Amino acid sequence: YEGGGELLCLGVITILYVMFTWWRDIIREALFEGQHTIAVQQGLRMGMILFIVSEVMFFFAFFWAFFTASISPVFNIGGVWPPTHIVAISPWGLPFVNTILLLSSGASVTWAHHAIVAGFKKEAMLGLNITLIFAVAFTAMQGFEYASAPFSMSDGVYGSVFYMATGFHGFHVIIGTIFLAICTFR
Repeated sequence: YEGGGELLCLGVITILYVMFTWWRDIIREALFEGQHTIAVQQGLRMGMILFIVSEVMFFFAFFWAFFTASISPVFNIGGVWPPTHIVAISPWGLPFVNTILLLSSGASVTWAHHAIVAGFKKEAMLGLNITLIFAVAFTAMQGFEYASAPFSMSDGVYGSVFYMATGFHGFHVIIGTIFLAICTFR
């Protein structure tokens, strides 16, 4: 596909610019202008809640596609699940390690949150740094999983749903890592 790399770079630069200016404005409004009134705080909370609900629906669609295809596989993929030409990745290998990393990062970021609320800066920084290490490790492991997967995105419904769901999830982890890195730096 001609121009795909340039389009990807333009998209990444645009996202980074929007993220930078948004964070800059939030910091400016909160610290210097004192505009985070109760109404603004409630609006930010409601916006985050609606964002999370939309993400739940987004991923629900991928699970729906996967379960629909797996419960009643059609004849053109061999009538079995996974399709006859697909060698599935064992869930007890790298996916299990990634699950442990995600659960551990959830525990460490919760620890950091409670430390922030209690005013324990040293513990909060430790929890955030541990979370960032887990997130980077998860992203690296997912990259390795993609490089060594025995199927591709073009291998029918199995490959496309796998790569779309795990790819978007990985993208969310990367964005969350950036957010937590900014919070840790601040």
